[in-house]
Amino acid sequence: MKNIYNINNIPNQYISKFQGAKTMYVGNAVGSEKIYVNIDYIEPGYKSTKYHHHSMQEEFFLIMSGKGIIRINDEEFEVKSGDVISKPAGKNIAHQFINNSKEVLQILDVGTKEEDDVAIYPDKNILYVRNKGLAFKVDDDVMSKGWTTDPNE
Repeated sequence: MKNIYNINNIPNQYISKFQGAKTMYVGNAVGSEKIYVNIDYIEPGYKSTKYHHHSMQEEFFLIMSGKGIIRINDEEFEVKSGDVISKPAGKNIAHQFINNSKEVLQILDVGTKEEDDVAIYPDKNILYVRNKGLAFKVDDDVMSKGWTTDPNE
C-alpha cells in the first residue's frame, strides 16, 4: 500500500458518491489505522449525512471551503471556510451539515475509528451498529416502564 498520495490522485476505490455528495476516504487510502480522515463535498441544497451522534467516536471537522449550516443538538449555526467543530466522544452531540449556499461545501472530517461504536439517529429513533450491519428502530423506552436486567424481576 502506498502511504503518500496527492489529494487530486486518490484512487477511485477510496471515493464514494451518493446523491448530492461525495466523500474521499483519504485516511483509508494512505493506510490510517486508528483515525479516519475524509473529505466531504456537499452540493448546494444537500445534506452531509442524516442527523446523528456516536456512542464512542470522537469527531473533528474543518470547513475547507464554502459555507452552510451545521445542525448540532437541534440548533443551527452558520459555518464557513476556516471554521472548526469538535465533537467529543459519548456526549450525545448530534450533528448534520446542510449546504444552503450556491457553492460546494467542502469539509475535512476526522475522527477515531471505534469498532463497537453505535450511531444514534434521534430524528428517526434508529440505533445503527455499523460493525454488525444492524439497525434498530427504538419505538418504546422500556426502562421508563420499569424494565431492568434483574433476572428475578
